[in-house]
Amino acid sequence: MVVLKRSEKAEKIAAMLEELYPETPVPLDHENTFQLLIAVLMSAQTTDLKVNQVTPALFSKAPTAKEMAKLDVETILEDIRQVGLAPTKAKNILKLSQILVEKYDGEVPEGFEPLEALPGVGHKTAGVVMAQAFGVPAFPIDTHIHRLAARWGLSNGKNVEKTEKDLKAVFPKELWNKLHLQIIFFGREYCPARNHDLSQCPICSWAATKKRIKEEARR
Repeated sequence: MVVLKRSEKAEKIAAMLEELYPETPVPLDHENTFQLLIAVLMSAQTTDLKVNQVTPALFSKAPTAKEMAKLDVETILEDIRQVGLAPTKAKNILKLSQILVEKYDGEVPEGFEPLEALPGVGHKTAGVVMAQAFGVPAFPIDTHIHRLAARWGLSNGKNVEKTEKDLKAVFPKELWNKLHLQIIFFGREYCPARNHDLSQCPICSWAATKKRIKEEARR
């Protein structure tokens, strides 16, 4: 068995993902940057499918930050009740919208620092908005990416910060925004968290480290 260097492995993975997923539509339905921000915020501990099921009702009432800021928490909560941590998210959505109106005339600011200062917006959420709305190179790390980077030996799986740093080091910057979606799509289609036969996976079958294969076999 030929052991590839991390850079060679990353190059081969990127080529395979580009062949599998040449188009990478953002999986969260939205019509503007504000709606993308709200949808990503809601996606924490909730599937994109569930988010897409609840946002139409909410966005029909409040398609912009200025409209959202006029709602009350109870109205927002009623529309998003089915997503995880809904009470907290409803409060954050209202407060976030009020801040956008007060500080940014209702617009979503372009920049990690101002985005991460908003209620309920962490580094991953800010990264998705920066990448998909503003086209700024970012590598948002979700659970799929964190898991697959470890399986493929591209990071040690210690934490998401380390995974982000490792992937940025091994993949060309111009690929980051598309790759993060391609890896998510691949994880959903081919790489479940549990009961995954690495030997039958298009990428894990050759990219998984011996250590990771042993760990998966013990589960």
